[in-house]
Amino acid sequence: MFCCVSLSVFRQYLNRWQGKVGGICFYRSPEKKLLQTGSKLQGRVDLRVEMLHKIINLTVRDVRFPTSLGQHGSDAMHSDPDYSAAYVVLDTDCGLKGFGLTFTLGKGTEIVVCAVKALARLVVGKSLQEIVSNFRGFYRLLTSDGQMRWLGPEKGVIHLATAAVLNAVWDLWARAEGKPLWKLLVDMDPKRIVSCIDFRYITDVLTEDEALDILVKAQEGRQQREDQMLKEGYPAYTTSCAWLGYPDQQLKQLCTDALKSGWTKFKVKVGADLEDDVRRCRLIRQMIGPNNTLMIDANQRWDVDEAISWVSKLAEVKPLWIEEPTSPDDILGHATIAKALAPLGIGVATGEQCHNRVMFKQLLQASALQFVQIDSCRLGSVNENLAVLLMAHKFQVPVCPHAGGVGLCELVQHLILFDYICVSANLSNRMCEYVDHLHEHFANPVVIQDAHYMPPKDPGYSCEMLESSVKRHQFPEGDVWKLHQNK
Repeated sequence: MFCCVSLSVFRQYLNRWQGKVGGICFYRSPEKKLLQTGSKLQGRVDLRVEMLHKIINLTVRDVRFPTSLGQHGSDAMHSDPDYSAAYVVLDTDCGLKGFGLTFTLGKGTEIVVCAVKALARLVVGKSLQEIVSNFRGFYRLLTSDGQMRWLGPEKGVIHLATAAVLNAVWDLWARAEGKPLWKLLVDMDPKRIVSCIDFRYITDVLTEDEALDILVKAQEGRQQREDQMLKEGYPAYTTSCAWLGYPDQQLKQLCTDALKSGWTKFKVKVGADLEDDVRRCRLIRQMIGPNNTLMIDANQRWDVDEAISWVSKLAEVKPLWIEEPTSPDDILGHATIAKALAPLGIGVATGEQCHNRVMFKQLLQASALQFVQIDSCRLGSVNENLAVLLMAHKFQVPVCPHAGGVGLCELVQHLILFDYICVSANLSNRMCEYVDHLHEHFANPVVIQDAHYMPPKDPGYSCEMLESSVKRHQFPEGDVWKLHQNK
């Protein structure tokens, strides 16, 4: 298949997409020269169109940032996190690349890297067209390998690895189409979206027909909501002001700066010491005033009864929710806490360490959470997050994604934009977490304006890291880690 375009138009596209236009690779001769006939076609260029994008290689690297040195990310259960990622790059035969990652806290990232390498044989050799034409089947291929699924199934290290690989595939698809991922999803036919989801184990709550009906009904007003997002952005809240390891003076300064920048929603880490929590929460409530929104996050610190007692003593600061009050696996425990705190006007939020769509299904069935917190790297990438967004809509529970870490903000902004434009059509009690760390290491970092995520414009899933940053922070051989050999 060939096409002909003017030389000037070709150069514009070549400069913009570096040789890839809307799913088209500019086919090169064996000598790597662009096929063109110059004067014979009076300034027009002959292009061979190759739509397959065969994946010829998968690389994965252990990238770690020493955030523990500044107590960034510190909470009641994770006192010294080094924000890290298993970083995946897919190479194709036409030069187009796909980038993906999954988030970790430092030690153990090498285990996720090994798991990614174990999955590589299921990916390399396949074309993008082959994958996306049966994306549900490809998802099951990764999650249902007859031997490797024993390591999960669909949970733990193997699922983190699956997320990294699938994130790279989605990035590759969006780049091939020349669209940011959120726009790829928004423009996609509802039937095509449904075909990407594995409904196994959740049909008692959400069938394919129900999912399709939700998406079709949301088509009304879709363009207006998209225009609204492009103009205003999606509302965000900040966690950057109140990590547990920050001293009071730092808390005050960060809150003051955030207020000046337009932030109105703040989250505070709690759970280590009750008296200290009361003092810090009072301090932050005083700083942000009575009308701004405050949330608290215990990061799984308490038993069920302890959580109820502890949060009740913090009710005076009027938190909107308590996040991860107990073990992320304790569905009935979350339900008990939610029921006990409801009279205080405090909801329960959880999900950042929820293994898979099945756990979210049960949390929703048990009325165990009032805020769904999807994570773009804990669940099985976009595919599984789509299932959770649709289930949350059916149960009318708002989605407020978990973000932060390494690249989580960059990734999840796409999902929540899609949720508003094509699923929920609702912003009530909805916001997306933002953490102001490590964005400078990404090729297309998030853009925040007036405490809102502005929709990405560049093609892809926004998770390509700067190669210079990857090399400096690759563990253990990067220059940054040579300075911290005893870490």
